[in-house]
Parts: sequence; structure tokens; C-alpha cells
Amino acid sequence: MPKLTFNIFPKEAHHGDESVWSNLIGGPSSFSLESRIFHSISICLMGISCFYIPYNLYAGLYVASFSAFIFGIFFFHQYYNSRFNARKHNNTVFGLIGLLIFGVNYFANSGIHGSTDLIWPAYLLLVFAITPYRQHLKWLTGYLVFFIIVHGLEFYYPELVKYPFLEGEGQFVDRISTFPIPLVVVYITIKFIRQSYDREKKAAEERAIAVEISKQQILIQKQQLEDSNSEKNKLMSIMSHDLRTPLINIQSYLELLNASEVDDEERPVLERALLTSTNNAVEMLSSLLHWSKSQLEGPSVHLAEINLLRSLQVTLDMETAHAAKKEIIVSYQIPADIIVKADLDMLQLVVRNLIANAVKFTPKGGLIHVIGEVLAQECKITVTDNGSGIPVDKQDKIFSIKAEPAIG
Repeated sequence: MPKLTFNIFPKEAHHGDESVWSNLIGGPSSFSLESRIFHSISICLMGISCFYIPYNLYAGLYVASFSAFIFGIFFFHQYYNSRFNARKHNNTVFGLIGLLIFGVNYFANSGIHGSTDLIWPAYLLLVFAITPYRQHLKWLTGYLVFFIIVHGLEFYYPELVKYPFLEGEGQFVDRISTFPIPLVVVYITIKFIRQSYDREKKAAEERAIAVEISKQQILIQKQQLEDSNSEKNKLMSIMSHDLRTPLINIQSYLELLNASEVDDEERPVLERALLTSTNNAVEMLSSLLHWSKSQLEGPSVHLAEINLLRSLQVTLDMETAHAAKKEIIVSYQIPADIIVKADLDMLQLVVRNLIANAVKFTPKGGLIHVIGEVLAQECKITVTDNGSGIPVDKQDKIFSIKAEPAIG
């Protein structure tokens, strides 16, 4: 324990008596609860001793006055060493000095008819407050035995007891002047124990709140990780779905070019179609990767005014070529002057997936029609086909990442 310098008027003293009192008894960071209780009791008992020394002299109670003097000197010595010299108070000496002084005062102050018996329990409570738990039973036993011995001596040897007070007024004054001592001891002891309990309770509640907050944060982080994984799975599903069509188109053109029956007139047409399909695939792949990267960093929408037909032309051409392999006709009716405010990548992604799914579930020789029209202040894009459609029991799940793909 560090050595502390005593200053009865610290800088914070003007904030109130509480700062002065805290300086006198020491702070929780430097002293244990037992030490702070001892400091408080010592200060109060020194003040009471300063009152009782002259009072007992005036009343002719010289033994009681001397006892109060010894009591005050003892407490001052123990308090000063504990508070300012970092020497812990001596529990054994403290307990024994109480037995000695109260034993002498008992016989000098009317014995069982005096006021000494009022102080025994309060002093024992103080002993309990400043000593470790393991010593409590020993002190309780010691005080009970000493109490019985003192009263037994009075019973068998009543001449040992002195009666400085007369019955009536003298006894009344003695009791009234002694009664505050146990009250002060009990009040300060209970106050510190209650304050310590309240602090521990508050600290426990704060720890419980901190644990609950930490638990909530863990759950939130867990949910964020699950959402992030879901987003990544969704993006991978979208990329694999969207890349399949252009790659199949390129594969088909390459198979035709390798076929022996392709003549010189058809080859340039197929090569131009292959180049167009490849360029469209590269453009779509570039846009898709750029959009996927931005979504991994957090969902974001970049709105801009775009021409609807020009924005969807590559997508429409690519899906038309893909549908032709199933002899499905894709037609579209989108006015060239429609301007919409939308996210280009998301718009292409949605239309591309709608048409691809229509191709997937439309039978051979079917029809797919894409319509773009302006309704009031909104633009409506409709993709219709003559395929099997979506079963009623699965329509509620089509916008969920957990939706299972079906075979077309």
C-alpha cells in the first residue's frame, strides 16, 4: 500500500464535506472496506473521547475519564499509522484493548447497573467489521466468555463494583451520555457495509448488462456473417446463371465452325455472330463482376437516367440467340424514346434472369414477348411466355435466397 500525504484541505474540499470525509478515511482504491470502516469509527470515537474526558472529570468519574483518554490515544495511534503510514491496524490489539478498558470501566461504573453493557455489543460489531471472517467466531467466543466472567465476579464479589452515581438523576445522565456511542458505531458500520453492498450490486448489474450487450453484439455479428454468406451465395448463383448463356452461345458457334458442312459463304456470317456473341459476353462479364464487387462491399444502388432500349439491347440479343437453340421466338416491343431512372447493372440483371427463366421453362417452339411501356410516371417491363409457369405453392418463395432451382 503506498504512503499517502495527509492534506485536510485538498483542492476538491470546496465541493462539500464529502470530499473532506473521503480524504480523512481514504479512498476505495487505496484502502479495503475494513480499513475505511476502522478509519471512520476511529475519527468518531476520538471525537467522543474528547467530549467524555472533560465530562467524566467534571462528574468525578476519574477512571472513566482515564479510560476515555487511553481510548482516544489508542485510536489516534492506530488511525494515524493505518491512514498515513500505510500500516494496517492491529486486529488483536484492537479487540483486547476493548476487553481491558470495558472490563475496568464495568467495575468502576456501577457494574450491571451502569452503562458499560450498552457498549459491549457495539464494540464487538466494530471488531467484526474490521477483522477477517475467519476470526469472527474466536472474537465472539472470547467476548461472551469475558462478559460472563466479569458478571460472575460482580455476582460473587459485589464489593469490587464502585457506584459513582446516585440512583435516579445520576443513572439517567450516565445512560443518556453513553447511549450515542453504540449508535454511532452501529450507524457507521452498517452504512459502510450497505454502501459496499450497493457498489458490488451495481458493479454486478453493470457486468450483467455488459455481458448482455456483448451477447447481443455477438448475435448481431453472427447474423451479419450469415447475411454476408447469403449475399455471396446469391452473387455466385447469379454469376453462374448469367455466364452460362453467353458461353453456351459461343460453344454453339464454335461447333458450327468446326463442322465440315459449313461453306465459305456461311463461315463469315458465323464468325461475325461469334465475335458479336463474344463481345457481348465480355461486356456482360465485365459489368457483372463490377456489380458483384460493389455488392460484396455492401448493397448499393447507383441510379441514373438511361435509355431503356439501348440499355437492354445486348441482353435481348444474347437471350434471343440462346432461345433460338430451342426454336423459341423472342420478340420485344420497347419504344426507343423511353428514358428511365434506374441502376443499369441491376436492370440488366433482372431482365436477363427473367428472359433466361422464360427460355428455361418454355417448351420447344414457344413464344416469349418483352414489352416496355410508360404508365403515368413509371415504366413497366413485362416478360410473358407460354411455358409452364410457377406453381402456386412456390410463388411466395421466388424472392428468397433459399429458393431451390427447378429443372426446365
